Amino acid sequence: MVTKESVVTPQRFTTGMTYKEFIAQINVNKDRFEQYYESGKPSAEDVAYFKRAMQSPNGPAKMLAIAEDWCPDVYRGLPVVARLAEATGLELRVFPRDKHLDIMNEFLKEGQFQSVPTIVFYTKDHRYIGHFIERPAFANTDRAAIEAQVRKEMPGAEDQAIRAEVRTRTTARYPMWQDETVKEMRELIAGKTGIR
Repeated sequence: MVTKESVVTPQRFTTGMTYKEFIAQINVNKDRFEQYYESGKPSAEDVAYFKRAMQSPNGPAKMLAIAEDWCPDVYRGLPVVARLAEATGLELRVFPRDKHLDIMNEFLKEGQFQSVPTIVFYTKDHRYIGHFIERPAFANTDRAAIEAQVRKEMPGAEDQAIRAEVRTRTTARYPMWQDETVKEMRELIAGKTGIR
């Protein structure tokens, strides 16, 4: 839950890394970040929406991302957020979760989970708008359906084999999940600001 007085002051926001700086210092999954940067292209319609929203005083101007390089939701989701920032001019700053737990604790999933990525939107004058956590709802539904199908196809298989097959099938769906990420962030902004 977001506290009244945020630990993310305008000054602290500027200390976050750019996406390129974040990628330059990561230890794992650089190839996956590159792969999903290539597939993470927001639609022209989504870019136009965000550019229009940015013109409003209560619209988004800045995005803060809480991330870690080892997380599949991060290497799938953060690249499309970076592409959205590049296409629209939204200022993106990235903070590694484990080095900035005070920020993470302000945006816990369901008030208890340190889920990443977490993307926080602010106005130009640094007023909090809203935040997106982890993955789109569509991905949760999609993953559950894939797992159910795999279990049906592989009765009696060991959990490790089932997890491997689920991972293979969900990975193939990541580009669609990237599209859904942008769609859900767009719905978040529209719902919080009334900008349609």
